[in-house]
Amino acid sequence: MHKSFSRTPGHTRMGELDSGTRPRAGRTLAIAVTSALLLSACTMAPRYERPDAPVPEQWPAELLLPQTVDASTVSDIPWQSFVRDEKLRVIVTQALDGNRDLRAALASIEAARAQYRIRRADLLPAINASVNASRGESFNAASGVAVDTELYSANLGLSSFEIDLFGKRRSLSQAALQTYLATEQGARATRISLIAETISAYLTLAADNTRLALSERTLEAARNSMELTAKRQQAGVASRLELRQAETIYQQARADLAMIQADIAQDINALRVLVGSDIDPAMLPQQLPATAQVLDEVPAGLSSATLLSRPDVLQAEHQLLAANANIGAARAAFFPTLSLTASTGRASTELEDLFSNGVSVWSVAPNLVLPIFSGGANMANLAQTQALRDQSLAQYERTIQGAFKEVADALAVRSTLQERLAAQRALVEAAADSHEIAKARYEKGLDSFLQSLDSQRTLYNAEKALVTARLLAVDNLVTLYRALGGGLADEAGE
Repeated sequence: MHKSFSRTPGHTRMGELDSGTRPRAGRTLAIAVTSALLLSACTMAPRYERPDAPVPEQWPAELLLPQTVDASTVSDIPWQSFVRDEKLRVIVTQALDGNRDLRAALASIEAARAQYRIRRADLLPAINASVNASRGESFNAASGVAVDTELYSANLGLSSFEIDLFGKRRSLSQAALQTYLATEQGARATRISLIAETISAYLTLAADNTRLALSERTLEAARNSMELTAKRQQAGVASRLELRQAETIYQQARADLAMIQADIAQDINALRVLVGSDIDPAMLPQQLPATAQVLDEVPAGLSSATLLSRPDVLQAEHQLLAANANIGAARAAFFPTLSLTASTGRASTELEDLFSNGVSVWSVAPNLVLPIFSGGANMANLAQTQALRDQSLAQYERTIQGAFKEVADALAVRSTLQERLAAQRALVEAAADSHEIAKARYEKGLDSFLQSLDSQRTLYNAEKALVTARLLAVDNLVTLYRALGGGLADEAGE
């Protein structure tokens, strides 16, 4: 049996390798890889400078209360410090653990992180090892006999690695990184919104339970008044009209009671969706507590620069940075592309001699491609990336403007809340006193029943309005907390 071995010209025969031949191929591959990495260190993306915020530098002075001006920022206040009510803390924690929207947002972070790792891996050569074996038989015309051929090889190398001379891959990697960071900030925004929505839903349930108790008291009082009027009619002291008038306030309270019971059921359903599971009834509020008992004060500060730390603003800025990096990739497409294929290894006609007496083989094959004509695709791609960067810039500025409006609106409400609450409490007090006087005058026969009925209706409406004002006051703190960026200082430990 004859064996043949085809060797590359200039290589020694098997068994003729000197001590300096073997490492030469390895050094060649190492030099090729190192040179490729050193050449892949630039980018053609435009230099980024954070745009000026298109809003005033400070909040309107007339909207700031003394307690809203503080050196600290909301982002320094963990939500556990903001929420004072222990039951509410438990429910918010359950929401952060079980809410499906938040789970989806966290999963999108993992997907974006994986995409970034893929792009980052493109900057490094993929080195692979391979072992090959072939055996065949061919006819040798010179000798007139069949010749068996065997060849075994083991190689280590890289294939078609693009040397990033003009930063195309680096720009794409940077764009992927900024997209990942934007997704991460989007998840933070979802977290803060979830916290705010859970608190608001909890407070709405508390307010509806307070309205329920008010409607039950009013219904009971109206029932007593209606029964008393019915007895007076039977005694000939009251008219049928007065009885019907007494019935109107009773039926109104009855209708309100049924409506509020439906609202409470819906409030509980909303909380269940936010939490992602059933809620222990013992954790649900029975009445609307005072603002200071459930939430801490929110410092607004003086400077609107705090908006730059809002997750949605940071998300928009990372998206702008990603769009800016894509311009670099589009610019690099106009320049030549250099790719490299290189390998080194051993070859032998005998498997047992492959690593002991095998021939050292290596190859380096650079490939340069120069774009000459693409039908305007590169120009169009560059124009598209520039337009998308301008779009991202407009969205970033619009996000800041929207954030400023949210905070300014919340501060505007906050600046008038104390006056509105004081006026509403005074109205309830006056209505209650007026009702007592009208009721006494009716019982003494000095006024008609209509006066007593109107005073009772006025009191009922004033008490309902006070509950609404109290809910607005406590919910305003939630809105301000969310609008200023919330506080997730402890999220790393959760």
